[in-house]
Amino acid sequence: MRVFVAGGAGYIGSACAEYLLDKGYEVTIFDDLITGHRDAVDPRATFIKANLEDRENLIKLVKSGGYDAVMHFAAFSLVGESMKDPAKYFRNNLSAAMNLADAAVAGGVKTFVFSSTAATFGEPDEIPIKETTSQNPINPYGESKLCFEKVLKWYSACYGLKYVALRYFNAAGATGKFGEDHNPESHLIPILLQVAQGKREKAMLFGDDYDTPDGTCIRDYIHILDLAQAHEKALYAPQSGHYNLGTGSGYSVKQILDAARKVTGHPIPADVVPRRPGDPPRLIACSDKARTELGWKPQFEDPEIIIESAWKWRLAHPDGYEK
Repeated sequence: MRVFVAGGAGYIGSACAEYLLDKGYEVTIFDDLITGHRDAVDPRATFIKANLEDRENLIKLVKSGGYDAVMHFAAFSLVGESMKDPAKYFRNNLSAAMNLADAAVAGGVKTFVFSSTAATFGEPDEIPIKETTSQNPINPYGESKLCFEKVLKWYSACYGLKYVALRYFNAAGATGKFGEDHNPESHLIPILLQVAQGKREKAMLFGDDYDTPDGTCIRDYIHILDLAQAHEKALYAPQSGHYNLGTGSGYSVKQILDAARKVTGHPIPADVVPRRPGDPPRLIACSDKARTELGWKPQFEDPEIIIESAWKWRLAHPDGYEK
């Protein structure tokens, strides 16, 4: 099977591309390297440096490639930035994504796998979050992803493009080759590891007075190899639809901090600071549908194992992908 991976030089896209290549798929990685890294491109893949906004070129590439499936990871994903510059997010996460969907239709692609987000649910009215939970995004990032989910729904109904949208929260961990390297970094685990490296003085815990056992927010952390497994299984989904991905349990910020201290052997000092607006106490996804229909089962649910994989990659790449 030939798979066109848009955003395959990014954090999750690079891990998924590696996973597909290990399983014998033919992979083409398409990335403009604005947020991705050239060193995150698996050398076994064909690489095309280009932008989704160039609609004519994109359609030409997909039509000539004979691809069986498209995977879409090429989105901007910083919630805070989306609140300051929503136009940037709707242009890329919706308008440019539609160019990719148009290219898939024009190229006769059978399956479109969309790396969506559980941010489409906003502040959910039930925990764990199910596929049927009301979707009410509270930021342009989540809204732009939800808008594209709706586009895919109608492309499936009108053009016959089978799609699968995968919704999840906190991607974490690393493969043997590829890891997390964002600038600026906003995710908890890599920030804690930067403190352990000596690149930050301390971490910040945003609130410790939530209605949770230890007062800090609880989140669902998923290893990127488990996400890669889900994306590969989505290629064989029985029909178009949406799947939530999660471990079903979740860990608090303090639990992740304690696990990082244990893995790294570093004290990782952390200060409690005021809450951030819009941070719900618990965000945990129910993945029963993915487990039943796709046969997906996460393999790395222990936070120490997830953090250890990220720490090993950090030790091997102390400055990330920078030479």
